[in-house]
Amino acid sequence: MKSGQRLWDRDELILAINLYFKLPFGKLHRNNPDVIHLAKLIGRTPNSVAFKLVNFASFDPSLQARGIKGAQNASKLDLEIWNEFHNNWDKLPFESEKLLSKYENITVEELNQLDISELPKEGKVRSQIVKVRVNQNFFRLMVIAAYNNQCCITGLANRQLLIAGHIRPWGIDEKNRMNPRNGIAINSLHDKAFENGLITILPNYKIKISSVLKKQKDEATKDFFLKYDSRSIFLPKRFLPDKEFLEYHNDERFQK
Repeated sequence: MKSGQRLWDRDELILAINLYFKLPFGKLHRNNPDVIHLAKLIGRTPNSVAFKLVNFASFDPSLQARGIKGAQNASKLDLEIWNEFHNNWDKLPFESEKLLSKYENITVEELNQLDISELPKEGKVRSQIVKVRVNQNFFRLMVIAAYNNQCCITGLANRQLLIAGHIRPWGIDEKNRMNPRNGIAINSLHDKAFENGLITILPNYKIKISSVLKKQKDEATKDFFLKYDSRSIFLPKRFLPDKEFLEYHNDERFQK
């Protein structure tokens, strides 16, 4: 460490990894407005924050599989924070959002743009609802960023039209609700078809269209669905869909 530099503390690292998961891999640079904003919040330079984000990239197995190593001088505390997130997807994202709200000097509800008029005024039920909605928002940002703001089926590149769909449904797999490898960035039309088993993604990441749709001869079905049959999905830069989850969808949800 150079003279005059200060060590990163735990809170700063949690805020940095929170941002790491929200940004597409190609946006981890000092000129990114989100990097500049975090730097101001924690009293560091944009260059320092960007370098820390690249440190986290060195632990990312999805990047390692693509031959991207990231920085090579990450600290033990960097690794500790990384492992905490990867082993606690249901806890650490929410905790990081609460911490970020403190630094932003707003509530976690405001930070995540929750409609407080729909929430109970106080109590345990409110806290539970807030946690679920904050986690859902974090999951969406994380998954869509992993796909570089692009639909995995069509390639549509408009974040406003994308959602983070679950491969194993939210309601049946509590353990993997926040696991980003259980998510795909997808537009709402194809998400509805995926949810109802009219399309699926094979473990080799190719799209398969249900025979139910193949029996339809209208032009809309051809344009919106049939032409994607057997095509490969647009792969994420991070968090490849877990093949076990895809096998589940093929076996249990897909209308063959």
